[in-house]
Amino acid sequence: MQVWVDYDGEARQLNVTLSPVKVPKPKRPLHSTAVDLSTLMADPMYIGFSSATGVVPTRHYVLGWSFHLDRPAPPLDFSKLPALPRLGPKPRSKVLDVVLPLATALLVAAVLTVIVLVIRRRRRYAEVREDWEEQFGPHRFSYKDLFQATDGFKDRNFLGFGGFGRVYKGVLSASGQEIAVKMVSHGSRQGVREFVAEVVSIGRLRHRNLVQLLGYCRREGELLLVYDYMENGSLDRYLHDQHAPTLSWHERYRIIRGVATGLLYLHEDWEQVVIHRDVKPSNVLLDAGMNARLGDFGLARLYDHGTVPQSTRVVGTIGYLAPELMRMGKVTPSTDVFAFGVFLLEVACAQRPIGPNSGGGGGDRVALVDWVMEHHLGGSILDTVDPRLAGEYETEEATLVLKLGLMCAHPSSSLRPSMRSIMQYLDSRESVPDPSPGRYPSYSMMTALMQNDGFDSYVMSSKDPSSTDGASYVTELSGGR
Repeated sequence: MQVWVDYDGEARQLNVTLSPVKVPKPKRPLHSTAVDLSTLMADPMYIGFSSATGVVPTRHYVLGWSFHLDRPAPPLDFSKLPALPRLGPKPRSKVLDVVLPLATALLVAAVLTVIVLVIRRRRRYAEVREDWEEQFGPHRFSYKDLFQATDGFKDRNFLGFGGFGRVYKGVLSASGQEIAVKMVSHGSRQGVREFVAEVVSIGRLRHRNLVQLLGYCRREGELLLVYDYMENGSLDRYLHDQHAPTLSWHERYRIIRGVATGLLYLHEDWEQVVIHRDVKPSNVLLDAGMNARLGDFGLARLYDHGTVPQSTRVVGTIGYLAPELMRMGKVTPSTDVFAFGVFLLEVACAQRPIGPNSGGGGGDRVALVDWVMEHHLGGSILDTVDPRLAGEYETEEATLVLKLGLMCAHPSSSLRPSMRSIMQYLDSRESVPDPSPGRYPSYSMMTALMQNDGFDSYVMSSKDPSSTDGASYVTELSGGR
């Protein structure tokens, strides 16, 4: 419908005319009344619309209007008017019959996918926790934190293989601290509860020449150990990798002294006696300043001062094992001293503890200790010094280190010095008494003893398989401790 409201100010006449859309304006108004609107005028004024319904529900819509003073309002262009709103329910689209079931199915699939992802996420971060571990709470890391720190243990963060696990570099998001995470598989033969107790005890060690064991995390069949990260990796690489930089004699002597200081702390200065049981270059890590830190306490044995340690299953690496350890399986500070003696010779000579016979003896292998002792007895001990040094070393210090190494690696434990005596020699640089020759076990004899004793394959290797670029955090969990 369309309606006209006309007002004649002179005649004071108001007319209202009504007609259907597109029908011309009728000459006769629907309603006409005399009214003086001048009394109602004001400045400004507003024009609006109102409507009313009767007993029947009705909707009123104004689709368009025009207005003018002093002459007729301009006509409306009906083509520009909007359509009337639809009355009654809109016919249901057949597309909805297809879309609605499909949308429902997709929603159900999405919900199931979310549930599966949540379950997988929980399994990914699942840990093994038992009541007895509450006392070790501060030393336990969540697997989620370690997973995120290593970017999901991605290959780009892989540092190397340990004896029984893989080592990854990580950065803790909360503190930004760089860490090394060692993933170790453990079997039923290893008492996990006892192992964790010792891990936490070792975690309380605080010394500038020890790699800090920060804590652990447990999963089913797997143990994760968290260490400080050492930027320059293991000493083993610098001694035996021809592509690595050659350490100067000054750096080697400082490294030797640092390891000796750490061992003295373990043997005598801490609240308990700690026997490391695996002293070797691959377990000596170098920080950003090339300072030595003894690491990998996975084989360490603890006991109280003044007590006698119990015999144990022999573990370690061939070439560093004291003869009495292979015969009786009894660990003492003296067994660490033997390994430290071999370590001294290895650092000075850059030779493996067990190597090929340079005398053309076919497939026979010779111990480094025997080789250095032969040169000592022949008066040519300095000929064993690493030739890459090209003679640039302190003669007195080199002689001291070589003789001290022979003394520490003596077959008889009673003739070996203590770590405190060793430190006194290194600090004072006093001459070491000539070491007495002893009957060292041959390579074949050591191999036979270790095979009979049930050694694991990695400790039988004469070339340390844990030598990696970045870290050497090796732990043997399948044997006794």
